[in-house]
Amino acid sequence: MFKTRMFRTLWIALALACVGEAPHAAEVAGVKLPDSARVGNADLLLNGAGVRTRIVVKVYVGALYLTEKKTGAAEAIALKGAKRISLHMLRDLSTEQLSGALDEGLKKNLSAAEQEKLQPQLDDLRATMAAVGAVKEKSLLTIDYLPAESVTRLTLDGAQKGKPIAGEDFYRALMKIWLGDKPVDADLKSGMLGQG
Repeated sequence: MFKTRMFRTLWIALALACVGEAPHAAEVAGVKLPDSARVGNADLLLNGAGVRTRIVVKVYVGALYLTEKKTGAAEAIALKGAKRISLHMLRDLSTEQLSGALDEGLKKNLSAAEQEKLQPQLDDLRATMAAVGAVKEKSLLTIDYLPAESVTRLTLDGAQKGKPIAGEDFYRALMKIWLGDKPVDADLKSGMLGQG
């Protein structure tokens, strides 16, 4: 009887310990990030996250979600399937600040030929950013790639903004803002690739 009770107590304690070890969402700069995301019909994993800092000001927490974890930038960019970049705002940003930063990141990481080839999509991105408008602290901007339609979709706090932008090559170009050879923030790049 004593052994049975002791075994049962041990079993319950073990079960509770396992429940306590269930995966928790990551937390970066006070922002809790889900371990996974659903984009279209795909379940994505949190690949990594970090803070975009400009001089000394924390601007946003950037997170990358992929179908499988990748620690190399080229591998993450080339990976087929759905993808998500989420930007959790740590401060208010005007339309000009946000769209200007995206423009700057694209210009630093794309050749003149790549920019020319993607000009229609870049124009669509500028129109979409105008639709997004200013973003407030604690708002969430998501940039999703939906392979079934081969489009990039932007949402602000769950509401789609602008029209979807065509082409997988465009999404890969966008990823270079954060993961390219001249990323907007080297520490953020390392974080999004799960390197730090």
